[in-house]
Amino acid sequence: VQLQASGGGLVQPGGSLRLSCAASGTIFSINVMGWYRQAPGKQREMVALITSGGIINYVDSVKGRFTISRENGKNTVNLQMTSLKPEDTDVYFCYALIRGSSYWGQGTLVTVSS
Repeated sequence: VQLQASGGGLVQPGGSLRLSCAASGTIFSINVMGWYRQAPGKQREMVALITSGGIINYVDSVKGRFTISRENGKNTVNLQMTSLKPEDTDVYFCYALIRGSSYWGQGTLVTVSS
């Protein structure tokens, strides 16, 4: 299973970005997909997760600003990020839980700066 993330970049405070992640390989069912982020020297933090049944969980700091969505037929998860803040600057990692095993994408850098 491979996770291919895209959509990171540089944006000004208050701006928006959209991250996408596509899972490929032999996949029967993805239980959970989502995004984590990590700054240098810090622990990886859950940003948003969505289950196959549509249950969503966000870290408090992004509620009301980020929206996660999933295209089950395409094994794709998206993260629409709005009202971005400098503290959202991190490397964002796509995540998938498949049959009890965790998979990670390569990470995409999001920089929020003027």
